[in-house]
Amino acid sequence: MTILDEIVAKRQARLQDEKAVLPLAELQAQLADIADPVRNFRAALRGPFVRIIAEIKRASPSEGNIAELFDPRGLAQDYAGGGAAAISVLTEEDYFQGCLLYLRRARSYMALPVIRKDFLTDPYQIVQARVWRADAVLLIATILEVNQLQDLLDLTHELGMEALVETHDEDDMFKALSVGAPVIGVNNRNLKTMEIDLGQTERLAKLVPPETILVSESGIHGREDIERLAPMGVDAVLIGTVLMKSELPGALLRQWIDVPSQRGRRTR
Repeated sequence: MTILDEIVAKRQARLQDEKAVLPLAELQAQLADIADPVRNFRAALRGPFVRIIAEIKRASPSEGNIAELFDPRGLAQDYAGGGAAAISVLTEEDYFQGCLLYLRRARSYMALPVIRKDFLTDPYQIVQARVWRADAVLLIATILEVNQLQDLLDLTHELGMEALVETHDEDDMFKALSVGAPVIGVNNRNLKTMEIDLGQTERLAKLVPPETILVSESGIHGREDIERLAPMGVDAVLIGTVLMKSELPGALLRQWIDVPSQRGRRTR
């Protein structure tokens, strides 16, 4: 098994426990208690500069434990103050040491849209994301069949949220385009080998129509990388590890938020 297979298998096992504790019907009933509206994740990712999705994560399979002292609320406030466009929160427990509570804590103290980043394969998890106040969810094309991806994307939109549909190769991109995903991400990390190559975005960006928002994920360490990705037509980048390791993540972000967007170069 690859590390991706392991993560997905573990995540699905946990999902069964979650359903046993709180059945879907009871979870859905909690949607009626949500008073605050969904924040517009899609709109946040497009503008005159390459937007930054700043990530909150405590650990990862490639880095191990990243942050001993961990305050999702404070990080979200720092990110917002530094000019991030949106916040990504890892909620997977076993490999990233995340939890759903981090999602709500991050969102409660600043005004940016928040995306739940996890290995989602079931409608239950989409409803769960909204109950815990997510404005968007990550859908990984590699672990979903086309019909699954379509169903989860449709449900996400029905609940007023947006989805970042993550791709890793041409097959994934075909899935994302075939379901009409408005926001498509390219993960520069090979989830089977953990190797990183920013050229992944360059290769797959050519397949993405200009009206679709394009996000480059993983392996982005600073302004130089953002400037390299901008001519590929990316609208936004997702940055996590380097921010989590910084003592002043907000100040670091402010050095990166004015790289001009060149999405006009992405034509079909």
